[in-house]
Amino acid sequence: MNRKTKMLVLGLIIFILVISSILLGMHFTKPNNNDDSGISFPKAPAKQPIQNVNADIVHRERDWTTNFTHDAAIIKADGWYYAFSTDYMIGASPTPGIQIRKSKNLIDWEFVGRVFDQVSMEAWEWTTGNTFWAPNVIEMNDKFYLYYSVSSVGKRNSYIGLATSDSIEGPWTDEGAVFKTKESDDYTANAIDPDIVIDHEGQPWMVYGSYFGGIFITKIDKVTGKLVDPTDEGTLIAQRKNMSYGIEGPEIMYNPDTGYYYLTVSYEWLEDTYNVRTARSKSITGPYLDYNHRDMVDTTDESFDTGNKLVGSYAFENSDGWLGTGHNGLLEEDGNYYLTHNARAGEDIYWSHLHVRKILWTLDGWPVVSPERYAGEKEQKIKEENLVGHYEQIHLPRYDDSLQTSAELTLLPKGKVENKEKSSWELTGDNTLKLSIYDPGVAPDDYWNYSLKVIPAWDWENWNPTIVFTGMDQEGTVLWGKKKLEKNH
Repeated sequence: MNRKTKMLVLGLIIFILVISSILLGMHFTKPNNNDDSGISFPKAPAKQPIQNVNADIVHRERDWTTNFTHDAAIIKADGWYYAFSTDYMIGASPTPGIQIRKSKNLIDWEFVGRVFDQVSMEAWEWTTGNTFWAPNVIEMNDKFYLYYSVSSVGKRNSYIGLATSDSIEGPWTDEGAVFKTKESDDYTANAIDPDIVIDHEGQPWMVYGSYFGGIFITKIDKVTGKLVDPTDEGTLIAQRKNMSYGIEGPEIMYNPDTGYYYLTVSYEWLEDTYNVRTARSKSITGPYLDYNHRDMVDTTDESFDTGNKLVGSYAFENSDGWLGTGHNGLLEEDGNYYLTHNARAGEDIYWSHLHVRKILWTLDGWPVVSPERYAGEKEQKIKEENLVGHYEQIHLPRYDDSLQTSAELTLLPKGKVENKEKSSWELTGDNTLKLSIYDPGVAPDDYWNYSLKVIPAWDWENWNPTIVFTGMDQEGTVLWGKKKLEKNH
């Protein structure tokens, strides 16, 4: 072999070694996006992706499932979850009566029927309303108490009524008015959107209200289910500046692990900018303060910034998204908490669905919700290597209630964040992702510091399992994330 040939062979060997080193380095630095070892994912919610808009079912109630659900309240009874909701449909006037759906798993819903055939004469004469709004159901004294609303659109001519039954599916007996308001009365409340909550001492309360004077809470008699004082509109616990600042749909839940009552309300307009906010108090009658210690009774121009936003209009990739994500319900079962809410399809905002989301709790005792609808997922041990990969992330700013779209985020091995100088992440033992994003001159002390809960979930947009995170930064702004796992991985 001559010298020239030897040099060519040596050069070729060196070239191969260099390329091999580069490829080997890429192998060890490229994130393994599909490492789901040790994770038990939920199963597919259905055999095929579910249509958000389906004109074929408009007049087939048996096929409605979650379609046309609005302002749903949820209760567990006789081994079933029941959702009672506003009279609503698309393409025709809704049949009055309060819609009833039931499910064994909070995923598959079947239409049961209605509570009534028509609005009572008393409610009609008071309001001229001919449909029912925003019901709520609770079990007391070995029977069921159903609270409902009838109202004139845009006026305080409103009526909260009560019905009772020995069976969750009826028949129901109308017990008449619980509280009524008129444009000409001395009250400031609007008598709609009732929610009954029992405090930790066993006393039932009714929290209610919509727009106008704000949200009020008043005592309920344990036996009759009506107001202890029929003339008492109660204590004001949440309010915004005026009718241009929407607030309605209150619910309250108590968490014995934190010792707080959590108030949820909906801000803005039901067809698009609707969003759910929360605040908490050690007393059921308030004051309710948010993450930034702002009181929910806020009549200033800054009330858009009050309340932690739990869910708002959003769109992940491969989806037209969801708008009108408001008027929530709350459910607790064996220490597991769930939030339900309206959601209007991005393809056609008049198609309103029931969404159910698992509530997770931050280290400092705040509720946050999964960015994906519930599909039976359970909290479980997540490993650091499971988190490495590509994500879609969505911020839910309090000051902007428009549709929020996703952006890219990539978590690299060893706590690095792709294309984010000086940024980092780590997973603590309680499935909390600590994410620190360097944003000089914008973030407080140049860093956005997120505390995020991690859980397996079902990716409804891409129809495959995934890993999600949800939580807040140091200013109480929510960040959602969804890992971009490949199908059939």
